[in-house]
Amino acid sequence: MPALIFDCDGVLADTESDGHLPAFNQTFAEFGLPVRWTPATYAAQLQFSGGKERLANLLSAAFVQAAGLPTDPVAQQALVARWHRRKTAIFAKRVAAGLVSGRPGIVRLVDAALDAGWLLAVASASAEPSVRAILTHVVGPARAAHFSVFAGDIVAQKKPAPAIYQLTLARLGITPAEALVIEDSRQGLLAAVGAGLRCLITPSSYTRAEAFDAAVLVVSHLGDPGTPMDVLVNRSRAVPGAMLTLRDLAACLA
Repeated sequence: MPALIFDCDGVLADTESDGHLPAFNQTFAEFGLPVRWTPATYAAQLQFSGGKERLANLLSAAFVQAAGLPTDPVAQQALVARWHRRKTAIFAKRVAAGLVSGRPGIVRLVDAALDAGWLLAVASASAEPSVRAILTHVVGPARAAHFSVFAGDIVAQKKPAPAIYQLTLARLGITPAEALVIEDSRQGLLAAVGAGLRCLITPSSYTRAEAFDAAVLVVSHLGDPGTPMDVLVNRSRAVPGAMLTLRDLAACLA
């Protein structure tokens, strides 16, 4: 049975600018931490896959001293977990308030995949509550109920390691030849390809300049009526028009 596996951030919705970045900065302010990320400095943080990893990356000796934080690694780990829980809650509230919009074509293709009996999944490094909030917001509760969600610390090594996709394949009970991944970043692409999967890329606002040499298809977004997409690179058998169809996705697996 074919499967369509989505990344979350940047794929289901362009979450970074309107969701994660302000949630991080509000968390810093609430905890009195001497840092604020601008869009430019946040872009550098995206090389670290996962919110806790980005927070832990702050803990240089100079930052720890400036913020009056404990030097004990166990205590620091507990603080990072506490910050991350608060950040996740802030993010979920922003999503619920409608401040993060779904990307074109997601609902349309999910409906087509459901009608055709495809399996649906999300595989993400983000915390599971954040992923479920975005998924439900973008596709609605009824469609979201058909998705398997693999997120957060479910694997020890996050993208670009292939572990999350290897786990997804195992849990779905399918082979790499049966699944197509939709990603927005090079890290996600490397994770998918490392698991033997074919990957379609829809670059997001923070990933447009990245290299996607191993992708079977790169499009500006998935497309909707009145919102045509641009085909940037096509190494597949698909012949897409103004928006991707399920037939195009199947051709990417051929």
